[in-house]
Amino acid sequence: MTHTKRKPRRKLIIGLTITICTIGAILYGLADRYLIQHVEAIVESKPAAASSTATLASSAGAAVSAGNSASIITSDDWSYTSDRIDISIEKVETGSGNSKITYFVADVQLKDAANLLTAFANNAFGRNIIANTSEIASANQAIFAMNGDYYGFREDGVIIRNGQLFRNEPARDGLALFRDGTMTSYYEKDISAEQLLKQGVTNTFSFGPVLVKNGEASDHFDNVKIDTNFGNRTIDAANPRTGIGVISPNHYVFVVVDGRQENSRGMTLNEFAQLFEDLGATDAYNLDGGGSSTMYFMGRVVNRPGNKGQERGVSDIIYVAE
Repeated sequence: MTHTKRKPRRKLIIGLTITICTIGAILYGLADRYLIQHVEAIVESKPAAASSTATLASSAGAAVSAGNSASIITSDDWSYTSDRIDISIEKVETGSGNSKITYFVADVQLKDAANLLTAFANNAFGRNIIANTSEIASANQAIFAMNGDYYGFREDGVIIRNGQLFRNEPARDGLALFRDGTMTSYYEKDISAEQLLKQGVTNTFSFGPVLVKNGEASDHFDNVKIDTNFGNRTIDAANPRTGIGVISPNHYVFVVVDGRQENSRGMTLNEFAQLFEDLGATDAYNLDGGGSSTMYFMGRVVNRPGNKGQERGVSDIIYVAE
């Protein structure tokens, strides 16, 4: 009789043990996929600019030595000019009430595309390695920066940064920046990473969609999905946005849109694409948005990230530096 009673209890214990182990395995799998850092490569940080440069750049009319020459730098809260870089940022507010949109446009003209760089959080490439855009920018002496494609959230895409190939898993429409200051979107499966590097590609981003091609805004954005990861949803509705466009070689336009806030509902992809066309971009591309959308300039965040004005950690940035 006693032996008979023990059997159901034993089965219950075995069942509970299996259930606990299964749940534990699932939780660990999710943590491993979305929380635990996986460092695949350590990247050497760019040589630090002279400390005097960072100090003098914040005051108008400062002369900064660069080798045997001196560059006159003028700047204020919304602009920066040197002999190599010209940045002008404008805050734009349109509409009212529930239709109000607040966005920031950075017009960036460079003498050489070498001043347009990218950086990883903590100087490490891999999954779930994140830091705030402002922290990555400050660590790399950036004058201007904004978040990139958050490559670390996914395992596919073609990722070339500062001329080095880090990931080669073609999956979607990508963006390529070239040494000659041009920029174009492309389908990752149509051209190899090796060919891109031979053509002079310095950086690629894997997010999308393409917003403008050959001067015309796209309007094919129904149910756009970038990832198939847990919790993914379509991104075509009004949201915070980050995007990059090119007007002519070495003349870029960067846009960050605030969203999910009382003073800004965000933009739909159709609105975002049309904005880039109106700004004169010949090509434009959508980068990671939502809570990631952050624009940094001269030591401060100029927009209001997320719905509380707090930055969200990201895996990478695109930035301008002397």
